[in-house]
Amino acid sequence: MKEYTDEDLQHIKDIIRNDEADKARAELADMHPADIAELYKSLDLDEAEYLFKLLDEETSADVLMELDEDDRLKLISDMPAEEIAQTIDHLDTDDAVDLIQQLDEEDRDEILSHIDDVEQAGDIIDLLKYDEDTAGGLMGTEMIVVNENWSMPECIKQMRMQAEDMDEIYYVYVVDNDYKLRGTLPLKMMLTHPSVSKIKHVMEADPVSVKADMPIDDVALDFEKYDLVAMPVVDSIGRLLGRITVDDVMDKVRESSERDYQLASGISSDVDADDSVLAQTKARIPWLLVGIASGILASIILGSFETQLQAVTALALFIPIIGGTGGNVGVQASAIVVQGLANGSLDVRNFASQLGKEILVGLLNATVISAVVLAYNMLTMPSDLAVTLSVAVSLFVVVMFATILGTVVPLTLEKLHINPALATGPFIQIANDIVGLIIYVQISTFFLRAMTGMDI
Repeated sequence: MKEYTDEDLQHIKDIIRNDEADKARAELADMHPADIAELYKSLDLDEAEYLFKLLDEETSADVLMELDEDDRLKLISDMPAEEIAQTIDHLDTDDAVDLIQQLDEEDRDEILSHIDDVEQAGDIIDLLKYDEDTAGGLMGTEMIVVNENWSMPECIKQMRMQAEDMDEIYYVYVVDNDYKLRGTLPLKMMLTHPSVSKIKHVMEADPVSVKADMPIDDVALDFEKYDLVAMPVVDSIGRLLGRITVDDVMDKVRESSERDYQLASGISSDVDADDSVLAQTKARIPWLLVGIASGILASIILGSFETQLQAVTALALFIPIIGGTGGNVGVQASAIVVQGLANGSLDVRNFASQLGKEILVGLLNATVISAVVLAYNMLTMPSDLAVTLSVAVSLFVVVMFATILGTVVPLTLEKLHINPALATGPFIQIANDIVGLIIYVQISTFFLRAMTGMDI
C-alpha cells in the first residue's frame, strides 16, 4: 500500500483547493483503488467527495468497497440514489449487498428502483433476506454454471457468454436439470477432453459446499480445512444459490476478530479510533461502571474482614496476590476455550471432557502456585503459621475456582449463542476478584480461629 508523506497530502489538498480537476485526475489515474481509499482517510469529507466525483464509475465502485464501513457511509450519504445505483452496476452482488445493508430501508428501496439490470436488482433483494453473518449473507451470484448433460463444445460456448460480465472466474460449477450442484469442471478437462459427449463424464463430483444458513465462522473453518479460494453455496435440497470467495471470508473473519478483541477488552460495541468522543465513551462506560460496582462490593467484603486485618495486618499484604492470581488464571482458561471454539479444535458438545482436562490443569497450577507462596511465607514469616496456611490454601482454592469458571462460562455462552469472547474480558476478572476475596476472608477466618484462638 502506498505511503503518503505530508508533502504528498499537501500537494493533493492544494490541487483540490485550486479546483484543478485535470491535475487531480492525473494523480488518481495510476493509483490502485485501495491506495485511493487510503488517501481518503487523510482528507476531510468535502475533499474526498471532490476526488470521488472525478473517478470513472468502475473505479469509484472499487474505491467504495475498499473503504471501511463508516467512511463509505459518509461518502454515499449525500449521493443521489441514481448515482449509487450506477455504482452498484459495477459491483458484484455480494459487494452491492454490503453497501446497501448500511442504508435504511427507504433508501434501499429507492436505490434498487434505479438499478437498470432487473436481474441484478432481484439477486440483491434475494441476498438481503439472509442474515449477514451467514453464508447466504456473504455469497455472490456471479459464477459460471454449466449443465451436466451438455457436450463440451456447448459448454464452452455457454461459458464464454457467462464470462463476459465477470471479473474473476474461480471454478466452473456443474448442475443437473433441477439446478442441484453435482460437481466442478476443471480447466484441464476442457483442454484434454474437447469432444466429450457429456460434462458429467469428466466433472469432479461431490464438491465441498456450504448451506446458506451456515454461520460465517464455520464457513471460514471449511475454507481453511480444504484450502479453497471459492466455495459454492446451496439450499437445503442442494440447489446452487451462489458462491463465496476467500477474500470475503477473510474480511469477515478480521471484523469478527476485531469485535472479539474489543469485547474481551471491556468495550461493549464496535468502535474505531476515529469515532467520535461520545461514541467511544458509550462503548467503554458500561463495563467501567460494572467495575466500579464490583469495587464497591469488594470494599464491603473487606469491611467485614476489618477485625481480622486489624488483628493480623500481614493478611492485607496478600489481598492483591489473591485477586490478581484468580483473574489471571480465569482469563487464561477462558482464552484457551474461546480460541478452541473459534478455530474448531473444541466442540461445545465435549463440555465434560474439556472441563475435566481444565480441572487437571488447574490442580497442577494451584499446587505449584500454592507451594511457591507457602515456601516464601515460611521463610519470611515462620512465626505466622496461620497467615502462611491461609494464603496458601486460599490461593489453591481460588486457582481451582477461576479455572472452572474460565472454562464453564465461555462454553455456556456458546451453548446460549452468546459471543464467548465476553468471557475473556472484565466479566471473568470481576467475578474472580469478588469470589477470591470471599474465599480469602472465609479461609483466613477459619485458620485464625483454629490456630490462634482469636474470637473473630
